[in-house]
Amino acid sequence: MSDPAWQSVLTLNENREPVAGSAEQLNAAIRNGADLRIYTEFKHNEHLVPGSDNNELVEEVSEFRVTYLIDNRWSAGIMTLRQPIEPPYGFGPRPSMSFFLYNQNGQQAIARPYLDQEPATGSPGPALFKQPSEMPKYQQLDNWDAETRGPSHNFIYQFDQYRFNVRDDWQEVFHHSEAGDVLSGSLEELTSAFRSGCELKIGIKNLCQDLSSEENPLPHEVFIQLGPGYYHTQSRLFSAGSHPLVRVAPHIPLQYASRNWDFGWLMPRTDGFLAWQLVNPLTQDFQQSESRHAMRWFVR
Repeated sequence: MSDPAWQSVLTLNENREPVAGSAEQLNAAIRNGADLRIYTEFKHNEHLVPGSDNNELVEEVSEFRVTYLIDNRWSAGIMTLRQPIEPPYGFGPRPSMSFFLYNQNGQQAIARPYLDQEPATGSPGPALFKQPSEMPKYQQLDNWDAETRGPSHNFIYQFDQYRFNVRDDWQEVFHHSEAGDVLSGSLEELTSAFRSGCELKIGIKNLCQDLSSEENPLPHEVFIQLGPGYYHTQSRLFSAGSHPLVRVAPHIPLQYASRNWDFGWLMPRTDGFLAWQLVNPLTQDFQQSESRHAMRWFVR
């Protein structure tokens, strides 16, 4: 049974060429706060277990809990809750997070902060790599922080198909500046929806500028769903705890590099204040800080 709430807005072929929909449709949906899930197809022995005798077609749909709109014209999404698995058999050999990243042009990346106690033996920075001979559809583009606690690399896997599906039913109810000045909507609309049990989501402007090495980082907006919300009725401040997210320096295409990403949790507030609880992927140390941002609040 299909769900009419989900619509395909962009399809790429194995050469990552658009064959249905458009990047503009995808960008419009992400701008509206839409949820993103991407469908792909591949052969089992070309991707999951290279070189095996099992050549059956495998269909995959993955969710991208964090979405990016960069320079108002480029969309990307990141998986934030995934552990490495080897379907249909079980889990991979080392526990880690699998922060897969997909761009609107099909370029991909993976950051993998390890969760076990194995010591790091590598140093931060670029590292050598070689193309796996049994994966002809896989093209690794670089290699960062090899043998550390948080390695990453960018790549292209030539899936048979990439289909960008969105659920575009979030309603923007409040938009304020980094100083808390109301730009549209109202705090009353937000808190009324909150009391009724609506889901909450937020778009935060220029969340990742501090990660960029560019003098003028690209403008961007990062979207993340929220968990518990709190309304202080006398001070008229609404705050919420975010779901876990991954931050990456804004770039087109979005890509990992050494020291250009981290992960953690946020607490946004309706006066523009933002509290951070972030993890350094190389040391896995936690750090708290704060900043101010323009924000858009969505309900469903």
